Amino acid sequence: MLKIVTIIGARPQIIKAAAISRAIRKNFPDRIQEIIVHTGQHYDKSMSQVFIDELGIPQPNYNLNIGSASHGKQTAGMITGIEEILEKEKPNYLVVYGDTNSTLAAAIAASKMHIPIVHIEAGLRSFNKSMPEEINRILCDHVSSLLFSPTQTGFDNLLHEGFSADHKSPFTADNPGIFHCGDIMYDNSIFFKAVANEKSNILNTLNLADKTFILATIHRNNNTDESERLTAIFSALNQISTKYQTTIVLPLHPRTSKLLETNLEKSLLKEVQSNPFIRLIPPVSFLDMIQLESNCQMVITDSGGVQKEAYFFKKPSIILRPETEWKEIVETGGALIADADKGVIIDSYRVLTEKAKKISYPAIFGDGAAAEFICGVMLENG
Repeated sequence: MLKIVTIIGARPQIIKAAAISRAIRKNFPDRIQEIIVHTGQHYDKSMSQVFIDELGIPQPNYNLNIGSASHGKQTAGMITGIEEILEKEKPNYLVVYGDTNSTLAAAIAASKMHIPIVHIEAGLRSFNKSMPEEINRILCDHVSSLLFSPTQTGFDNLLHEGFSADHKSPFTADNPGIFHCGDIMYDNSIFFKAVANEKSNILNTLNLADKTFILATIHRNNNTDESERLTAIFSALNQISTKYQTTIVLPLHPRTSKLLETNLEKSLLKEVQSNPFIRLIPPVSFLDMIQLESNCQMVITDSGGVQKEAYFFKKPSIILRPETEWKEIVETGGALIADADKGVIIDSYRVLTEKAKKISYPAIFGDGAAAEFICGVMLENG
């Protein structure tokens, strides 16, 4: 029996882990034992436990309850807790997702203990090292034994950094195996879209007609913490909604909700709060989010995950960052980068609205079976 320890901590990781857990239950229940560790990086119930319950992920075997803190303090606490668990469980592999502090902490702990690391979503690069996530993903890649890239671009990034596609098993941190496997979030989107159609009532609750609203999400630190950027973004949303009389639905990340009061210009905050076309709502469940994404007209976001999900459901998106690690969706015409520039955001909405029906959305994220492939490779090399 292959034993893996899976690290989750933030909302996106919990969702991604659902694909691997589902693949294990369906195809490998007698061959893979999964131990789940929740670092508690996202400690708000609306950002964490609700997803575990809704997506059918096994309850974590351990919860470190780290909570919010500075990057250094948070990461140090995670390293300590994860190290103790790895010493006790002695897994064949540590499995990590993406680029959060939980991912970095787990990679550091496991690499020091010579436990092979499996990095899912390897090779992604924004080429902006001012982003904490960029540092996390690079460092994690370079101590991993098995690296699974969701896109050809990610795979090519690894080759450019000195990884080799010619390495043979047994794979180690010094002889890593790299694989282009497709995206487990595409696996999830296919699977949970049918579930969401049955179980989610959010469109009726919010009285939203099909494809007549914009979905927006804002959560990245540089957008929420910098008053000038936050003001530019909300000013653009306010103008788009009133000029085109289009409803904008914005599930508020807890941090964004707090910082609106302090970092948004007071006059603009009043306009936004009184704007009948802007719907500020609490965080939504994953199934509700899928319903919103698959039924909206367009997505405006600074989330890497939401950018992809918009593409999965063939919805154009405006990216509220100066760059994206998912450059394929920009190259296909499915998204435009606007950063936090009010004029560019407004113009991007106009451009994407005009050409929406001409965007083709080629299949660039795999065949929906990435999780099964990843489990198979672990078994072959465990």
